[in-house]
Amino acid sequence: MAGVSGTTVGQWARRGLISSSQRDEEPRLYSVEDVAEAAIVRALLEAGTSHAEIHRAIAHLPGRWPLSAADLAVTVDGRVARRSEDGALEVLGPRGWQFVAYGPLPREVRVHLSR
Repeated sequence: MAGVSGTTVGQWARRGLISSSQRDEEPRLYSVEDVAEAAIVRALLEAGTSHAEIHRAIAHLPGRWPLSAADLAVTVDGRVARRSEDGALEVLGPRGWQFVAYGPLPREVRVHLSR
């Protein structure tokens, strides 16, 4: 996975894809957790998910760093999917998370931070 530029991170923060939990005014200050969220946004985009779909996922996931806390994947048509606590596959649809009974397995989104 390629890196994310500071300009891009700033744009994503202004558009609500990530937050700058340390300081919102300029210059923004990001925590390690914020950087992990940015890496997941990048991975989701590279897997074919749209900005709108990422916004929808953030709205339907709990927590301060919702993308980092979820076990996410992307379907072949670019929708966000996740594994529920009991291991079932759920895809984000117009009515929220919906269980998937069959179909192709989504591509998992994994991010490893390194120095």
